[in-house]
Amino acid sequence: MPGDGNSLTTLRTVITVFFALDGFVFAGWVVRIPAIKEQTDASASALGLALLGVSAGAVVTMILTGRLCRRFGNHRVTVACAVLLSLSVALPPLTHSALALGLVLLVFGAAYGGINVAFNSAAVDLVGAMRRPIMPSFHAAFSLGGMVGAGLGALVAGSLSPTRHLLLLTVTGLLVTAVAGPVLLRHEPPTPPEQQRPTEDAPRRLDGRTRGLVLVFGLIAGCTAYGEGALADWGALHLEEDLAASPGAAAIGYSCFALAMTVGRLTGTTLLERLGRTRTVVAGGATAAAGMLLGSLAPALWAALLGYAITGIGLANLFPVAVERAGALAGPGGVATASTLGYGGMLLGPPAIGFMADWFSLPAALTSVAILAAVAALIGFATRRAAAG
Repeated sequence: MPGDGNSLTTLRTVITVFFALDGFVFAGWVVRIPAIKEQTDASASALGLALLGVSAGAVVTMILTGRLCRRFGNHRVTVACAVLLSLSVALPPLTHSALALGLVLLVFGAAYGGINVAFNSAAVDLVGAMRRPIMPSFHAAFSLGGMVGAGLGALVAGSLSPTRHLLLLTVTGLLVTAVAGPVLLRHEPPTPPEQQRPTEDAPRRLDGRTRGLVLVFGLIAGCTAYGEGALADWGALHLEEDLAASPGAAAIGYSCFALAMTVGRLTGTTLLERLGRTRTVVAGGATAAAGMLLGSLAPALWAALLGYAITGIGLANLFPVAVERAGALAGPGGVATASTLGYGGMLLGPPAIGFMADWFSLPAALTSVAILAAVAALIGFATRRAAAG
């Protein structure tokens, strides 16, 4: 059923809460990685292999979660994964070797990948029912949750051990899920009017053209996430090593990027309503490309920071639009495909930048973010008619 306005508003609020919770928990874990490294006495390479547990768990689960959503429903899978995410974030501080850390991170990554597909699928249903391009607002909640989680982690790092801090995240996550979960489960996923006859629509979702378009949107998501991963891991190092910034000033670089991305997503619905999806993707990709060229090649710190901010504004809405369009075309399976390709881009970015930095230089390597942003814009433009069809 499409549902009335009040029901849809309630559903939008509770889905937004789960997006924010995901960002909050994940950022809380990320800021304690240095302490976990020291606790496990892992070398940099061993830690890197252990951290692949998150990636491996997420990618495998993303592939499977589309099927789980079709069988059990997006809302049930969202709540189940939120519980698992909240419980598993407490496990890393209990490990004392890189191997044990990698194993528990498989569980954490599985929960993270699962909830991302499930609540994105739920959000796609809601976007169709409300007939408004509100997808960026959900991803803005994820970004805001991440900023709060990282900020809280920075505040308590000196006073709380990783065990107590991540246990606090577990308690917070379970409390939020206990409040928001029943509300989400009481609401059936809304069905847009044009999807009232699934038996007629389902076969068309499996044709070659639809699969091709889903892959196209996945590539756009991957190009976007590549930039996010690259800037998260290498942005501060570039400012510190190549522009002689202090550690504090270098840390501001990613903050500029993340804040700009959050602002871009908060205004994304208005932008999409005015420009449409294709123009938003093309303009966003072009803006990010220009911003990253400035951020990577500028000789002055202030110009590089400005470039990071422009990049964040440009990339902000590409991933939400790509996932929403893939989900509208192919349901949870489309969301799973686009999310997997997007997450793959985020995984590929940091090591690819590292190899290119060894071969050339770090500024030259970071220009690959600009190149892929431009590729996303070109893909969006080249497929504008097919995507609208």
